[in-house]
Amino acid sequence: MKNIIALAFIALFAVSSAFAQGYKVGDKASGFKLKNTDGKMVSLSDYPDAKGFTIVFTCNHCPYAKAYQDRIIAIDKKYKSKGYPVIAISSNDPEVNAEDSFENMIVRAKEKGFTFPYLFDETQDICRKYGATRTPQVYLLEKKGGDLIVQYTGAIDDNSQDASKVKAPFLTNAIDALLAGYSPEPSFTKAVGCGIKLRETAK
Repeated sequence: MKNIIALAFIALFAVSSAFAQGYKVGDKASGFKLKNTDGKMVSLSDYPDAKGFTIVFTCNHCPYAKAYQDRIIAIDKKYKSKGYPVIAISSNDPEVNAEDSFENMIVRAKEKGFTFPYLFDETQDICRKYGATRTPQVYLLEKKGGDLIVQYTGAIDDNSQDASKVKAPFLTNAIDALLAGYSPEPSFTKAVGCGIKLRETAK
């Protein structure tokens, strides 16, 4: 009996650890359905012709996230027509920073003229499932059959402060590689930004 209990705890720990680590390159990612700033629910299944998606975990208040907003708009404008639209998600707890409330997300999306959905992960289930910990942090997904496969994850590029000084545009290089039929290299970089403000437990 003790051995059975021990094995059960080991299995539970393994599942919990995998959940905490989130998705890695090569993993199958799950879809989701979240509320957009226009009040409509958005799902990845709403994009039947997409070849994949650039999922960006971001927020309103973080200086790093703000610094990348124009770059994210440019990436969406360039690659949406090629089959890789941007889907932005804010998972921050607005009770920690009121600037990240859904109402303020609506304001930011209008002010910046976001060309992509800006979704509210109110329960924080999606960032926990994906393993996102920073803003901004990206997950580049490729459709393969009925699956969404993670092909790149991490930073958008190598210079969060000055777009004109970027030497390694990691994300766009990764999308270009997929469009050309190759695997991204690198396929993983370390996301640099503010920590996502999580509650101790999701609702």
